[in-house]
Amino acid sequence: MENEIKYIDHFDITNTAKNTIQYYWLKITTSALGTPINVPIMVARGKEDGITLGLTAAVHGNELNGISVIQRLFKDLDTNNMKGTIVGIPVASIPSFIQGTRVFDDGTDINRIMPGKAKGNASEVYSNRFLNLIVKKFDYLLDLHTASFGRVNSFYIRSDMNNAVTKKLALLQDAEIIVHTPPSDGTLRGAAEELGIPAITIEVGNPHSFQKKVIKSGVLGVHNVLSHLGIIDDEIEVSRNDTIVCEKSYWIYTQEGGLLTVRIGLRDIVKKGDHIATLRDVFGNIINEYYAPEKGIIVGKSVNPVNQSGGRIIHLGIMK
Repeated sequence: MENEIKYIDHFDITNTAKNTIQYYWLKITTSALGTPINVPIMVARGKEDGITLGLTAAVHGNELNGISVIQRLFKDLDTNNMKGTIVGIPVASIPSFIQGTRVFDDGTDINRIMPGKAKGNASEVYSNRFLNLIVKKFDYLLDLHTASFGRVNSFYIRSDMNNAVTKKLALLQDAEIIVHTPPSDGTLRGAAEELGIPAITIEVGNPHSFQKKVIKSGVLGVHNVLSHLGIIDDEIEVSRNDTIVCEKSYWIYTQEGGLLTVRIGLRDIVKKGDHIATLRDVFGNIINEYYAPEKGIIVGKSVNPVNQSGGRIIHLGIMK
């Protein structure tokens, strides 16, 4: 860090001097005590003007790997060899991060209500201001996520694969799986794309932890984007030749409550009729068996045995 952390009410990239890195606390809303709720912003500005790439993490407060991806990236940056600007938001949802939860403090998943409302409830106002005060300043957005509590993910990407720009951003991540997901879905990614900002969602591992291997993969993907956009002058490293692209994906749910055992692993390819899970009651009696409804790949799965009716079993990607 080259300068003291500054407290601001308005974010303007040009307030960061060229060829420097500056950290900020930006006031988004205020608490019930009237004290500011500040979002951390990391800005690395190169010697020359150019593209602005935004990186966001912890839109869900228990999704931590993206925080470390941003921190590690900034640690290795040399602004003297940069053209353009990188803006990192290591924690997007402050209330949910403090509580260690996926949802905002009013119980809402803000990654389902974007772009929020200027005159709405607490989560809607927060979402709207985050988008307008910060995200609108980006030319491109990489939104870093993980699985939620009780679930695990492969290293996968959500992207509009019908859009040539976001398709390229997705392929540069060197991920295990890419899931085609159109915009306009209430997510931060979708809201950014509605503003004309190409965006993808990067799912880097599991919640409530720092996973070194997945974080390293996340940093590599961001580095590739920086090289592709000309922000840094470096080689693109893409080595994975088995990335699987899915035209869609969906979760399969339990119909009853009980103790669930998922019998397949991440990235396993199943065919229609394959046994995927068993549900038992508290006495150990089998309540139900679950089978794959069609051929697909396991993008994510539940690892929490305790489920009520409507519990998640597997996230199934349908391959192109």
